[in-house]
Amino acid sequence: MSRPSIDLALRLDHRDVVAHVDGRALLIEAIRDLGARSARIGCLTGDCGACTVLLDGQPVKSCLVLAAAADGREVVTLEGSASAIAETVRRAFIAKKGFQCGYCTSGMILVAIDLLEAFATPTEADIRSAISGNLCRCTGYDDIVSAIADAAEQLSAKAATRESPEIF
Repeated sequence: MSRPSIDLALRLDHRDVVAHVDGRALLIEAIRDLGARSARIGCLTGDCGACTVLLDGQPVKSCLVLAAAADGREVVTLEGSASAIAETVRRAFIAKKGFQCGYCTSGMILVAIDLLEAFATPTEADIRSAISGNLCRCTGYDDIVSAIADAAEQLSAKAATRESPEIF
């Protein structure tokens, strides 16, 4: 029996793409076939968060979303996240060593970006709650939490500098 297939048109990392995919394919499978490599196939049950992407700006576990559900929508992976917040979070993860093996890192960073877009000054509890759906088997989370907190501090400092009037 042949598998049903569909034409999938979506915006992936700020570029329009069209693909012919198995109608039962998961979003993670489709975007990896389209070249997105930062989102990883982990548990395929939504438990680990390695496959986290932003779907229309919201973090989702792409192993729980059928590719067909993303038709006509925007998907952003770590490769496509190019905001000032994203860059600050990336640098903070490096500076604070918020990774070891790197398997969870893209999902953690995307969740952190979403958090920092919603809350300029998250508490440690806010950060831990935001990343609670993403598993890290290496770092024990403290360095990840520290990296996100550091990124929040940097972004707040930048915002304060922009909002402060200059006095001559």
